[in-house]
Amino acid sequence: MKKILVLLPLLAMIFGCASEQGASQSPVLTVEGGQIQGIETDIPGVFAYKGIPYAAAPIGDLRWKEPQPVRPWDSIRQCDRFGHPGYQAVHYPGGYATEWGYGDEAPYSEDCLYLNVYTNAPGKIDKKLPVALWIHGGGYREGWGSEPEFDGQEWAAKGVVLVTINYRLGIFGFMTYPELSAESPNHVSGNYGILDQIQSLKWVKENITQFGGDPNNVTIFGQSAGAGSVRTLCESPLARGLFNKAIIMSGGGINVPAKDGEEAKPATPINRFFTYNPTLQESEAETKKVMDWAGLTDLSKLRAASTEILYTIPQLYNMVTGNDVFLMQRPIVDGYVSLKSFDEATRAGSIADVPYMIGYTLNDMGSMSAGIAEFCKVRQQQQGKAWAYEFARPLPDDGSHPEVTARLKGAFHSSDLWFVFKSLKHCWRPWTQGDWDLAEKMLTAWTNFAKYSDPNGKDTDSLGWTPCTEEAPQFMLFKLDDKDAEASAMGDPIIP
Repeated sequence: MKKILVLLPLLAMIFGCASEQGASQSPVLTVEGGQIQGIETDIPGVFAYKGIPYAAAPIGDLRWKEPQPVRPWDSIRQCDRFGHPGYQAVHYPGGYATEWGYGDEAPYSEDCLYLNVYTNAPGKIDKKLPVALWIHGGGYREGWGSEPEFDGQEWAAKGVVLVTINYRLGIFGFMTYPELSAESPNHVSGNYGILDQIQSLKWVKENITQFGGDPNNVTIFGQSAGAGSVRTLCESPLARGLFNKAIIMSGGGINVPAKDGEEAKPATPINRFFTYNPTLQESEAETKKVMDWAGLTDLSKLRAASTEILYTIPQLYNMVTGNDVFLMQRPIVDGYVSLKSFDEATRAGSIADVPYMIGYTLNDMGSMSAGIAEFCKVRQQQQGKAWAYEFARPLPDDGSHPEVTARLKGAFHSSDLWFVFKSLKHCWRPWTQGDWDLAEKMLTAWTNFAKYSDPNGKDTDSLGWTPCTEEAPQFMLFKLDDKDAEASAMGDPIIP
């Protein structure tokens, strides 16, 4: 009897814990491929479904093909871990690796077509929450959707279903080749990474109601090469109708034409990166030359080659020959995925006719203000709205990480990501209360845009952020001591 009495408290504790775990367990959802179950995040009531396949693994015979349907699974898939990032170089401490804390991600792989969903309404199919799909940057050759700065739980807590994705990178995501074009029913090759992004949007269209999301209220947003991807998607006829709003972060604007009697303003490095578009034939010829040099003289040899060998060929070619080819690492205008450059499409009025937010950071890859203002002016002339911003908070540095490179000082390229996702807790930097307040303000503006097509929200002057126009080329200035978040006229940035 004494033994039973002694065991009773222990049994109560065990079953009590089991009950608590069951109360916070995420609902089982049915998506394309089968059933899935996620996990609760640090914020009670917000759940993450990690590592959901949105297409078949692009390996073997599917290497360099358009994304194919998901392979179904039988049992409930536990979506409690992130999927593989696209194959890329190893990230060593220093620079961005130190900033973002790389090292806890899944191994890099060609098997990388996974996405993650953050939501506070799983299983509530009538909820109709706005949806945002995030496209990571990294020069089209690195990065992944589950980097610490992209933690989506704060977005979900604001009532937006956030989707983050991985897609094919570098040679695996963008290689053109004559035999690939010949086997394609569309007679093109390359742009596989963009096709992956389009496939993820199609997945959202078909499956997001399971997470409480509205498939007819989808915002796409991305930064750096992710912003370049957004630009491509806004131009691509294949993505039309799959999203309703777009945010371009540190992806430049459009080139500013010369006025009478004046010289044309040189494009910024980021604009040159995104506007360099070789023809499909030029790209195929360059790839063929490099692969012949490596002894991979036909498509069967290319598909049989190992991941590691293929990845290193462009770098080895440059080292040995002294050339500087930059092939297989960016989208091109191919006549199928992309019909013309973003610049041309913007001026022609053929980009997606949706509301836009567009901006950059104070110490970005060259000043983007003129090109962004030009984009907003052209959209205004076409009866479209665009809100512009500049992030001007130099990040605090306590000297504890001397390996961080000099370019990661000030309000550097990518520094706004901690604030847009309000993910400061994952960073080593000595944040102040003002940083947390600024992060809340930016998170609110971004999620308001996803909800209402206006960063001010329902109260259209709550932030005082007005669209950028030719008559009033105003940028919202996000800085530490910005008490009223008032718009700042474009010009010399104000440094706090």
